[in-house]
Amino acid sequence: MENSLAGKVAIVSGSDSGIGAQIARDLSAVGATVIINYPHASPALVDRAAAVVSSLSRPELALAVQADISSTTGPQILVDAAVTAYGKIDILVNNAGIAVNLPFEEQSLEHWDSLVNLNGRGTFLLTQAVLPHLAKESRIVNICSISARESPPMQTIYAGTKGMVDAFTRVWAKELPAKYNCTVNAVSPGPTKTEGFGAAGEDFMKLMQPVMDKTPVGPRLGETGEVAYAVLMLCLPRASWLNGVHLNACGGLFMQ
Repeated sequence: MENSLAGKVAIVSGSDSGIGAQIARDLSAVGATVIINYPHASPALVDRAAAVVSSLSRPELALAVQADISSTTGPQILVDAAVTAYGKIDILVNNAGIAVNLPFEEQSLEHWDSLVNLNGRGTFLLTQAVLPHLAKESRIVNICSISARESPPMQTIYAGTKGMVDAFTRVWAKELPAKYNCTVNAVSPGPTKTEGFGAAGEDFMKLMQPVMDKTPVGPRLGETGEVAYAVLMLCLPRASWLNGVHLNACGGLFMQ
């Protein structure tokens, strides 16, 4: 696969850490120019994004862009920066997302707004902003979650927003290819070893232990590289006949 994405320009939203950062590394490793995205201009996040750029196989073919995908203007800011620098977009990975793990009674309107604005509206607006700049044979990959279909407790709003992304994928896979010469697919991670998952709290991890124990390829958490590989596969030129596909990167925890 070496250099199989040479000359391609990829935006990976929410790529300053976790799964998004690993997706960026994997795309860079096969030649893609990668746009690293982080949400706020705090020194810690600027440094974290810079560290991801430095970790890429081709850091000279990368750009770090601050854009809050949960805002109404952030998606367009991200796309404009990419197009100004490189003139086109070949790959969009809608990865930016957050989760809240609380009993249903404790989930608030503030939680609703933050998750819906990023996970749902952010995916919607970023994809709209990209469309006029897509090159031929482009790829859109949405990061969903097995929570959308096999939801653990305490994820009411999160599972709902990922259900939106699941539906977006199926609709776009029918609507967009003929107009934009693209494919649209999704990858749903299961429980994965990321910074965010580690910060979910002891109570949530206790709830998740039986879930991990049920994972056929386990019992353990997934690794970010195992999820990123599924995304990479969908972005390769040879994946041109894969459209409307939803890959569950979860060790068999959920099977369609």
